[in-house]
Amino acid sequence: MRLPFRFWLITLAALAGIAVTASLGRWQLSRAAEKEGQQAVIDSQGKRTVVDNITLARAPDATSLIHRSARLRGTWVPSRTVFLDNRQMNAKPGFYVLTPLMLEGTSLAVIVQRGWVGRDFLDRSKVPAVPATMGIVELEGRIAPPPSKLYEMGDAGSGLIRQNLDLARFRAETGLPLMPVSIQQIGPGSEGLLRDWPRIGSGSDKNYGYAFQWFGLCALIAILYVWFQIGKRFLAPRRA
Repeated sequence: MRLPFRFWLITLAALAGIAVTASLGRWQLSRAAEKEGQQAVIDSQGKRTVVDNITLARAPDATSLIHRSARLRGTWVPSRTVFLDNRQMNAKPGFYVLTPLMLEGTSLAVIVQRGWVGRDFLDRSKVPAVPATMGIVELEGRIAPPPSKLYEMGDAGSGLIRQNLDLARFRAETGLPLMPVSIQQIGPGSEGLLRDWPRIGSGSDKNYGYAFQWFGLCALIAILYVWFQIGKRFLAPRRA
């Protein structure tokens, strides 16, 4: 029996759809596996010994310590505090408060993400008073990359309120010997700051969900093709 051109066209389209959706499903699975591998590294770092001033200062590559717990001592540099705008905590907009900490017993400093504070919506140029303890302070935190960057139009600028903070530029601006990492301070809120930081998670669940959708669509295309192009064309006439 000679099959019409329309049959071959639909067959080609179905095969292409099956191939594409199956490929996208496999890609989502690979992304999930990649994220779970990254999460395993983060979890492993968090279980290692707590980093102190000397360990942090003497590390050949401080970025290799990211995600490890830290207990540091030093003095604040409150005159260099920066408020990162448009940051949320518990679904409320406000500022992330960043202050350099001079590490005791070293010649280095590190940016500390001290916490979150709400903003004055009537006067957007006003920043809340966030005191910094004078003298030596001890804090606990996690070694983290510099604060994530948000989209901004034009130059990041300077001053107390900024959209983002580029560590290299801030180092040149302040003259402080800043390390290429930051410290995300943890523990109960203090000094008017909240520290309910988002939990670090792999996000692989989303990829598994997307993979299920793509494989489901792949199966649907195959079932519809078999039913309409093969079942009805070849099997139905025989039963008749």
